Amino acid sequence: MNSEIILTTLNARYMHSAFGLRYLYANLEELQTRAQIQEFTIQQRPADIVEQLLALQPRIIGFSVYIWNLTETTRVIELLKQVSPQTVVIVGGPEVSFADDLPALADQVDYIVTGPGEISFRELCGDLLKNRPMASQLITGRTSKLDELKLPYDFYTDEDLRNRLIYVEASRGCPFKCEFCLSSLDKTAKPFELQRFLDAMDGLFRRGARNFKFIDRTFNLKVSSSVAILEFFLARMEDDLYLHFEVIPDFLPEKLKQVLTRFPPGSLQFEIGVQTFDPAIQQTISRRQDNDKTCANLLWLREHTGAHIHADLIFGLPGDSLGNFAYSFDRLVALRPQEIQLGILKRLRGAPLNRHNANFELRYNPAAPYNILSTRDIDFATMQRVNRFARFWDMIANSGRFRHTLPLILEQQPFGNFLELSDGLYRRAGSTWKISLRRLFTLLFEVLSGDMKREAGQVGALLEADFQLSGQKGRLEFGVPRLEVVSSVGVANKRQRQHERNRA
Repeated sequence: MNSEIILTTLNARYMHSAFGLRYLYANLEELQTRAQIQEFTIQQRPADIVEQLLALQPRIIGFSVYIWNLTETTRVIELLKQVSPQTVVIVGGPEVSFADDLPALADQVDYIVTGPGEISFRELCGDLLKNRPMASQLITGRTSKLDELKLPYDFYTDEDLRNRLIYVEASRGCPFKCEFCLSSLDKTAKPFELQRFLDAMDGLFRRGARNFKFIDRTFNLKVSSSVAILEFFLARMEDDLYLHFEVIPDFLPEKLKQVLTRFPPGSLQFEIGVQTFDPAIQQTISRRQDNDKTCANLLWLREHTGAHIHADLIFGLPGDSLGNFAYSFDRLVALRPQEIQLGILKRLRGAPLNRHNANFELRYNPAAPYNILSTRDIDFATMQRVNRFARFWDMIANSGRFRHTLPLILEQQPFGNFLELSDGLYRRAGSTWKISLRRLFTLLFEVLSGDMKREAGQVGALLEADFQLSGQKGRLEFGVPRLEVVSSVGVANKRQRQHERNRA
């Protein structure tokens, strides 16, 4: 079906859904019948995307642009403007929301909507369809009250509910001022009217949605609302219901604890941004975090709930060093989250952290995603080592495939031991990519029993146990006597598969 207005973006993967586009579409009012959503992925060829877009004969195409799809979106728009210069291209999203810090893409497009787009995008399209061009390329997005916005949940299709992550939000904004995050620019967090939100969740649930990924920056900020939402889902609990929240690590009141203990194992995932345990760095980046409470809460969640904990650390913050990061990493490992995501600092356009670039000599990759290359305290070679560390950590620890072998690797010095392992793996493989699972097992045996001088029989037995649990066919042969491993690890159930699906 042809449409005059196309709302589009390039998702990281097919299973992701463009929440922002659905908000724009929901609030187009009388223009909605003249518009449609088209989603692509960054893996698709630009020429194929342009062909599909132009086949719909649009007058206006709006692109949602993020740090992770900027490069691919730029290529699509450059090609689109070559073959159809008359098509009006509008861009919006975090990567183009700061007028004094725009990417080169800005030179290729007709209009840029900075900030909230639900109202301003509709007004701009209305003017353009009436042949009333704007005086300026930059359109400042107009903020509206949340109760005036139409909710987007009806515009998840049945295919979305079957095959894609379903993003939802009970609130917008964040009251905290962590300078590495664009949410630090918000004045506060604002909730949607609770009953209206729960009615929308009930509609999704009745249509078959069972995987709800909350994008609220601070889900547990207002405990009464958090408890009401959790009680809503507890009343509808089924084996395949799965909820994902981002929570404040040092705030876990008793009322919230009581309801969390009632969820069955694996039905909750908490994304917990620890980022650093270094008080000096926390002060530099305006991050308020009670480290002792954070540790106590993480331990409580592990010991009293079945929630899957995904904890984040960031390497390369102003004042960070390899030693500082090792301290934070070892302290977090001791708290036993199921996943530790090691993020490398990236330069976000408009983020207050950019004020430290000169003093701390923060040098970033000039191309998206603008990852940090070196700082005053971390040279480029060290940054590369930690990048490899993060990649191997994801393959070995976060994958869940090495549950017998990982304790042997980490022992008393988790960061130091894993860094030694990472260096050894890289020396042998020459890459952190395109390593088959069977090859990874072999490399681990070589490094652990060789470079790290672990007892070969024990290493071989542990790796063999993990290999059998991984579902791979055949056996591994390391040429050493086999030791029996008594496993306390059961076969992963469907909730573990859900975690792996969400990490994709």
